[in-house]
Amino acid sequence: MTIKRRPFQKNYRYWLLFLTVILLVGIFFRFVNLERKVYWHDEAYTSLRISGYTKTEFVQQVFDGRVIDVNSVQKYQRPNPEKGVIDTINSLAVDDTQHPPLYYVIVRLWVQVFGNSVTATRSLSAIISLLAFPCIYWLCLELFESPIIAWTSIVLLAVSPLHVLYAQEARQFSLWTVTILLESALLLRAMRLGSKQLWRIYGVTVALGLYTFLFSGLVAIAHGIYAIAIERFRFTKTVKAYLIATSAGFIAFIPWIVIIIYNLDQIDRTTASAQARLSISSLVSAWITNITYLFADFWRYEPFFPDLDFPSLRWGRFLTPLILILVVYSFLFVYRHTAPRVWLFIFTLSGVTALALILPDVMIGGKLSVRARYVMPSYVGIQLVIAYLFATQIISAKLINRKFWQLVIIILIFAGFLSCGVSSQAETWWNKGSHANPQIARIINKTNNPLLISSNNSLNIGDLMSLSHLLNNKVHIQLVIEPNIPNIANGFSDIFLYNPSKVFQSKLEKTSKLNVVYKRGRLWRLENKTD
Repeated sequence: MTIKRRPFQKNYRYWLLFLTVILLVGIFFRFVNLERKVYWHDEAYTSLRISGYTKTEFVQQVFDGRVIDVNSVQKYQRPNPEKGVIDTINSLAVDDTQHPPLYYVIVRLWVQVFGNSVTATRSLSAIISLLAFPCIYWLCLELFESPIIAWTSIVLLAVSPLHVLYAQEARQFSLWTVTILLESALLLRAMRLGSKQLWRIYGVTVALGLYTFLFSGLVAIAHGIYAIAIERFRFTKTVKAYLIATSAGFIAFIPWIVIIIYNLDQIDRTTASAQARLSISSLVSAWITNITYLFADFWRYEPFFPDLDFPSLRWGRFLTPLILILVVYSFLFVYRHTAPRVWLFIFTLSGVTALALILPDVMIGGKLSVRARYVMPSYVGIQLVIAYLFATQIISAKLINRKFWQLVIIILIFAGFLSCGVSSQAETWWNKGSHANPQIARIINKTNNPLLISSNNSLNIGDLMSLSHLLNNKVHIQLVIEPNIPNIANGFSDIFLYNPSKVFQSKLEKTSKLNVVYKRGRLWRLENKTD
């Protein structure tokens, strides 16, 4: 479906130049201040996988009551001669089976070459995220047959705050986005040309997607529903080719499926936090908020810049209903103005993943659907429909249509710029946990000879690994497995207690006086009781 652009012809080059500049700025935001935001709980576990140690090994060797330095914690977050790539895979198989190994193997090899600093580790995700630009361009050419729509989709992706945030995180989600786009483009091309070679490559991308993230299975299912529907529910050569290619991809994934089945209990334990029930109103509010974050989130600065006061930025929250209206209108517009082969592809890609996560959360209880990183295929669909709407309207024959939609896209691009600019200066943001760690580290680092005491309570293992990246080398650490209580050594200027359980805290209060230093992060200072 080629779009006529005659009224737009004379300004086409200027528009492409404008889009190119925006793309370059989007690339800049993916690499600026890579090290600034807190290397949070989940990213610290990425580094644990890189080291090849399991969580059990880490706890047994570090949470033994000895006084150690910061480097002794970070030893388990970098490659070392004791462990290899196979150990990285084993660490995932034992501790984190719900995360397939492809990204972790790649990042392990990456840090062996470029070092294990926060910047070096995150830079892999940033570089991988650049591959999404040619992939979404290709997908749009296959779907819409229009370079203008393809360029518009690139721009929306480039300045999307959500995509920029995950491009700067040492997790697999930028790689997953690339596999979603590549797999989708290959499906459309294979269906159009009927090439056996293309179907084989599609099968490979199915396997790559599954080895990147388990929810890639939902993408393959969405593709299957689309292929069967387009073929009018007949067992045609296209449907047969899809089934063969997808089956090959799933067969290649069987080794990890076996590991998953063997570790179902472990998966249930590690995902327990995602099984907490939320009210319907909370779920709906989170879904709408996450959709908004695709385009703007600059008004979220207040929790992360408490000393700044920009009332004008707070007005940005009123964009939320406007963005929601834009998204709904875009889906309706695509449905009314494109052939079934176009709108059905977008609807299945967006709908299958969303419904697969939303329905269990509503009926059984859980909050997987509110975690934006898990709903990435749906967000890809949203960006496709909005790209189509903008591209077709900014070249409309009607002057008033052109001017209005050019203004809308400029406002949306500016909102993306502003969001990326504000968040690039923050120590943490809404997609990060371990929010309190930067301030806690500053408190501890200001003291002369501090000792930090903690235990394996709650999320402490990951949060302490995160905290180790912020602490000075002068800081000493003493970690124990509850219910053990440490024998506190003498000779330290200040003794701090990090996030104790109530039982752990009450035992220490029998011999020491505990003063709250940072309540939000539950940091305490220990002092000897005086008679």
